[in-house]
This record gives sequence, C-alpha cells and structure tokens, in this order.
Amino acid sequence: MTTNTFSLGGDLKINRLGFGAMRLPMSTLDGPTRTPENGVAVVRRAVELGVDHIDTAGFYNRGAVRASEIIREALSPYPEGLVIATKVGPLRGPDGIPSGQAAPGRLRGLVEADLRTLGLDRLDLVYLRVGGITGAGGESIAERFAVLAELREEGLIRHLGVSNVDADQLAEARAIAPVAAVQNSAADGMGLLAECEEAGIAYVPFFTLGGGGNAIDTERLGAVAARLGATTAQVAIALTLASSPVALAIPGTGSLEHLEENQAAGDLVLSDEDLAFLRA
Repeated sequence: MTTNTFSLGGDLKINRLGFGAMRLPMSTLDGPTRTPENGVAVVRRAVELGVDHIDTAGFYNRGAVRASEIIREALSPYPEGLVIATKVGPLRGPDGIPSGQAAPGRLRGLVEADLRTLGLDRLDLVYLRVGGITGAGGESIAERFAVLAELREEGLIRHLGVSNVDADQLAEARAIAPVAAVQNSAADGMGLLAECEEAGIAYVPFFTLGGGGNAIDTERLGAVAARLGATTAQVAIALTLASSPVALAIPGTGSLEHLEENQAAGDLVLSDEDLAFLRA
C-alpha cells in the first residue's frame, strides 16, 4: 500500500490511511455481535497491509466483545511505529448507546481503563469526545480538557485531540494544551479544516462512508467509481485524503474483504476533474 504520510503531533509519522475499530465488535449499533476471533484476524491483516494508525475507544463494545481488547490480543506486543488513538468522554446509557458524558472527575479513570485494556504505559493520542451523539457546539469543554492536559503532563498521554467540536471549543482546548488532532463528523463539511491546516493539526473526519445516519452522494461517487473501476467506498476514502495534506482517513470494518477494499483506496488517484465533480 502506498499513501501519503503525516507527522501527528510533530513527532509520530503515520500513514494518512488508517483503521477505525468501531465496527470490530458489531456491524452497526443495532447489528449482531461479531466474534473476537474475527476481529483479531481483521486487525492483524490491517497491520500487514501497512496500517500504522488505529482509532479505538473504550465504549466501542457490544457486551463482552470490546474493540480495544481485540486490538491488544491481535497485536500485543505492539509493532514499532504503531500509533493507537482512543477517545474518552461518552458514557453508554441503559439502551447501550453512548449518549451520556463523563464529568471531569471520571476522565482519569477512563484513561487509566484504556491503558489497562490496551496494555500500554502511555496512550499515543487521546481525544476528548464531546456531546454524546449530538452535534458539535453549545458547551464549554475547558474543565474536561484540562484534566486530559494534566494526564499528558504526567506522561500517561503523548498527544491530545478533540472530537465533535466547533471552532469555539477547539479554541478553548488550544488555549489549555497543544491539540494534535480534530475528529469531527464528515457531515460538518470539514468546517475546521482550514484552521487545522494552518496549525498543522490532523483533521480526521468520521462517517465518511455514510455511517451514523450521514448520507453520502452515492450517485456522484458511483459515477467516478465506474470510470476508475473502483467502488464508491474507495472513492469516498480517496476524496477524504485528497481534501488536505492534514486529513486522515480511518475507515472501519469487521470484514476482511472490506478491509482489503478500503486499504486499496490509498492507491486511488482522483483527477482534478474528478475532484471538481465530487465537490460540486
């Protein structure tokens, strides 16, 4: 696999095409549970294909099947150069949906739980995920982000990120500690991309393939895919990577077939005409 690289936080060189672990325990939020053995095979194959950036979270689970435990079983002791990102903040409600938010006093415990589950002494990247399953904005994140900044000073975290935030919330975070990455829904139109480019912050859109209730323009993607002999998912991934040198793609899957397809998108080249058509 060949793709561009990015220096996360200025010191972690990674491929811009990574892997999202959300679908390892289940295909969808209300879909069937996948077996840990399946997840282990997918994660190991992802690394074989060149993935060196895996995005996970402690709340990526279906019952006893947990994405981070699958990652540890598959890869520990971890290969040199592998970057693992996680997210803290959301709390699952009685329905199993991560709709609640952890108060500042609970964040240390969540970070320490991720360290234990992943079998790490330090987490490469920890995002403060804001707002449950709601859209970005509307609340201060300063107190919660300050907790993660303290853990960074203690050496438990290498780099910090924020997820599901607006411009004011990003500014709050940056006033407290360096922000290495922003992970927002693709549905927000890459609204913070210009600021991230200027500051050298990674921009990591999620649901670029239309998950989470976000629709993608399959007609335009399909037209380009047909011309290139690719799939719509591959064109969507290639479009993300073409959007900016700071953009990272983390397509997730629990299928070996889809994993191979997604990673092959790193070699897909979109012409200027393709890009203009897709962005029109």
